[in-house]
Amino acid sequence: MSTHDEIRGVLIRAGTTQLLLPNASISEVLSYSPPEAVADAPDWLLGRLRWRGWRLPLVAFPVLAGQGDERADLSSKVVVLKALGGDARLPFFALLTEGFPRLVTIAADKLLDESQGDDKDALPFAVRARVRLNDDVALIPDIDRIELSVREALAA
Repeated sequence: MSTHDEIRGVLIRAGTTQLLLPNASISEVLSYSPPEAVADAPDWLLGRLRWRGWRLPLVAFPVLAGQGDERADLSSKVVVLKALGGDARLPFFALLTEGFPRLVTIAADKLLDESQGDDKDALPFAVRARVRLNDDVALIPDIDRIELSVREALAA
């Protein structure tokens, strides 16, 4: 198999869920610090963090996706993601995670889409697919949907 059939990914623990993201979408991993509150924000928008001159919205993905609650503690990390929507006011946002993200090399033939048999409506909110990578089941988040949710929450 050539390296063209492989991609670099990152597995991130968010609550009881594992998320699989392309390595290129992650800008930095930070230690958790309490964010500045956002007035009238939904439960999943934990606040804003200062990072490199930006005030990044911090998202609790399991809460946004309706997959449970997520609380930060001393072992929590924050993953800074590149936003894809082209909004100059929101070039990055952050996800709360548990522990360090894990780099993985993904062979195209080893990544199985487990959501194909599902009705797409059966996937949680802001989830593009459910996949199996060797023994790990992970969700691929819908970055566009997360960004739109953040923009709408901040505009409200």
